[in-house]
Amino acid sequence: MAESTWPAEPLIVAAQRGDLDAVTALVSGSHPNVRKFAYSLCASPEDAEDAAQEALIILYRRIGMLRASGALASWMFRIVRNECLRRARLVPRERSAPLPDTGEAVMSAEDEVLERLEAARVARAIAALPADQRRVLIMRDIQGYSGRMAADALGLSPAAMKSRLHRARAALRHTLYPTPGGDDADH
Repeated sequence: MAESTWPAEPLIVAAQRGDLDAVTALVSGSHPNVRKFAYSLCASPEDAEDAAQEALIILYRRIGMLRASGALASWMFRIVRNECLRRARLVPRERSAPLPDTGEAVMSAEDEVLERLEAARVARAIAALPADQRRVLIMRDIQGYSGRMAADALGLSPAAMKSRLHRARAALRHTLYPTPGGDDADH
């Protein structure tokens, strides 16, 4: 399968120097690759489109910060990955945000930092999953899609979706809560 090509180095260098036409051409030429990254990393097509757009905006605004013109693909991949993770983390907060005047206790600064550290650890573990498992896990456990909806959206049979979800949960559990004595304790 032929890999999509990124814009040529002279265009990247011109964009880094501030040539507005080059920046515009660079953003346009990078769009297909950025979308491909986003669709492989984000859980839903909507998040993928939003992440791709955000990444292209960052590219447009910050191309001058790119140190090596040959590093464009890896730079954009990191931006898209971070945006997909940010979007995945936002979903639970939106659902669990306290209603106004409910009398809920305010979280201490220490508890808030600990919660953020744990959320970052979970996000890293999810990001380390294979893409097919990550998509299923995010759709089912983070975004709350039904099994049927997740299977349909991913083009899977319900059995295949359940299998991937089981493997993803098991891998996540193993990463987040390793058992003393290693894997041999399970067998």
